[in-house]
Amino acid sequence: MKSQSYANLETIETFLPCKTPQAWVDNALANIDIMLLDHAHCEMKAASTAMAYVYKHADKPELITKMSKIAREELVHFEQVMRILKKRNIEFRSLSSARYAGELIRNTRTDRHGRFIDGLILGAYIEARSCERFARIAPYLDADLQKFYSGLLESEKRHFTIYLDFAQKYSQADITEHVQRIGEIERKLILSADAEFRFHSGV
Repeated sequence: MKSQSYANLETIETFLPCKTPQAWVDNALANIDIMLLDHAHCEMKAASTAMAYVYKHADKPELITKMSKIAREELVHFEQVMRILKKRNIEFRSLSSARYAGELIRNTRTDRHGRFIDGLILGAYIEARSCERFARIAPYLDADLQKFYSGLLESEKRHFTIYLDFAQKYSQADITEHVQRIGEIERKLILSADAEFRFHSGV
């Protein structure tokens, strides 16, 4: 992978190591309330992750600017999901986390710079998978949810490219090996079984 913008080189479909299985779609349709609740939590966590980069990397003004914007957009998405929950009389509550993000984090490098780069790559995978799942589930949903999920696609795709661009920009070497390494872990998580349904759960 070359150190230039990925926006015109990569698409969600070619970046992700596998497609979301139909089994996940079927589970989502049987657990719409849980999907929406977990989606709200995911947006909140995404905003928090972006803000963590703002706090920790004062020496990278371009990163701070982009992550600040991502954080604001994720909070808007959170507020939109909260309005949907209220409209559907779904009480917002805590949920146990999917193993997805935790397992990805556990497989990042342990040195400071490696952990930073892997964290950005990990962010790209989470944003890409979210985008892919919005597109995957949208055709099966009612008109209101279909419009909402379809409307999120562009921002999630943009977030994916931002994370990936910064991973290469700040890396001391080509990131292909690490993209592929994390991608293989991501593939296994998506295709293996999970005990509970979540937005980023496996089958």
